[in-house]
Amino acid sequence: MKKIFELTTGCLVALGICAAALTFSGDTGAQQANAVSPAPTSRVPVLVELFTSEGCSSCPPADALLTQIDQRQPFAAAKVIAIEEHVDYWDQQGWKDPFSSAEWTFRQNEYTGTLHTGSSYTPEMVVDGTKGFTGNRSTDAKAAIEQAAAMKKASVLISEVSPPQNKAVVLKVDVDQMSEANPKDTAQVLLAITETGLHSSVKDGENAGRELQHSPVLREMKTIGTAGKNGQSGFSVQQTVKLDSEWKLASLRAVVFVQEKKSRKVLGAAELPLAAQETLR
Repeated sequence: MKKIFELTTGCLVALGICAAALTFSGDTGAQQANAVSPAPTSRVPVLVELFTSEGCSSCPPADALLTQIDQRQPFAAAKVIAIEEHVDYWDQQGWKDPFSSAEWTFRQNEYTGTLHTGSSYTPEMVVDGTKGFTGNRSTDAKAAIEQAAAMKKASVLISEVSPPQNKAVVLKVDVDQMSEANPKDTAQVLLAITETGLHSSVKDGENAGRELQHSPVLREMKTIGTAGKNGQSGFSVQQTVKLDSEWKLASLRAVVFVQEKKSRKVLGAAELPLAAQETLR
């Protein structure tokens, strides 16, 4: 824990330089991307994870950056699938983040090993499981997302078998064969539920007195299978997902992605907003 906060403090000092670069409007490449309106199918899904905390004073600009990327989708070649993951190692510093989880801290620690960052820190953005950097840096985000969009990906499809009802939704997940899978690794299929529109009035800690707005916040994540032997064969499953009654159905998204267990590389991803056709009861 001490190492975590030592590194956090060092990184956060440098983040003051990054806050001014929050928007993409100053980037020529982003301006070009905004001028292009390709068909949605031409965009390659890219998973962008942000490890953050309401107890971290340098995290709100990173949260805002992820929100901007998620809402604007400013890349001609990439369809960004955003997930905001709140870690719990800031919870003893004056404010307990209501969205934090030890599971997301563990997930970040796994990236710490594969990305060789030494210690976990916030805010950290990870693109397709292979590129990690300080989460406020829009230039790094732009470069990593565009690079990820140029990679060959497996096709992942999500569809609703039945609309949400009785606090559950049934989803069908299909994954094509993955020629890019490492034969010495295991291609896990993960299902996540995120919720948009969440916010907090922070009463204590480094962000005391601030109103914080969030991107799609991770509510649940679980492994639902393995994409065949060494990822070379496809995967198909019908999955029932239980929904917490406190979650706002109209704000929920289902995210499915294939990730190698050892390398953490994301081989393919898809996202589906959950239709608010039925009221949870």
